[in-house]
Amino acid sequence: MSLETVVEDIRDEARERAKEIRNDADQRAEEIIADAEADADVIVDEADAEAEREIEREREQQLSSAKLEAKQMRLEARRDALQDVRQTVESTIADIDGDEREELTRALLDAAADEFDADADVRVYGRSDDEGLISDILDEYDGFEYAGEHDCLGGVVVESETSRVRVNNTFDSVLEDVWENELKEISARLFEEQ
Repeated sequence: MSLETVVEDIRDEARERAKEIRNDADQRAEEIIADAEADADVIVDEADAEAEREIEREREQQLSSAKLEAKQMRLEARRDALQDVRQTVESTIADIDGDEREELTRALLDAAADEFDADADVRVYGRSDDEGLISDILDEYDGFEYAGEHDCLGGVVVESETSRVRVNNTFDSVLEDVWENELKEISARLFEEQ
C-alpha cells in the first residue's frame, strides 16, 4: 500500500465519519426543532388559555362593577323619590288648616298633658302661625301657657321645669315615627315590591 492509498483511505473514512456526524447533527437538530416547536405550541396554548382566563376575569369584574353601579343608581333614585314623597307629605301636613288642624293640635296637646302633674307650670311651644290656635286651646288647661315659637309643621312641644319633662308632640315627630315604622311599606308601595 502506498502512502497515497493510505491517505485516500483516511480521507474516505474522514468523509464517511463527517457524513455520519452531519447526519447525526441534522437528525439531532430536527429533534431539537421538533421539541422546540412542541414546547412553543404548549407555551402558546398556555398563553392563550391564560389570556382567555384574564379576559373572563376582566369581563366578570366589569359586569360586577356595572351591576354595582346600576344598583347604586337605583338606590339613589329610590332615595330621591322617597325624599320627594317625604317633602310632599310635609308640605301637605303644613297646609292642614281649620277644624282639622285644631282637632290634631288638641289631640297632641291632650296626649302631652297626660305626662304632667296637675299642679305643674307647663309651657307650650308651637308653630308661629298656630299661636292663636294654641292659645285658644290652652284656655281650657290650668297652669299651661303659650311660651313661644318652635320650628315645626304644627303640633306642640310641652315642657315643665318643675317635673323636668319635655314632650315633643309635633306633626314632625309624629311623621318621623310613622315614616320610620312604615318606610318599608311605603317603599314597597312606591316601587311595587312584594
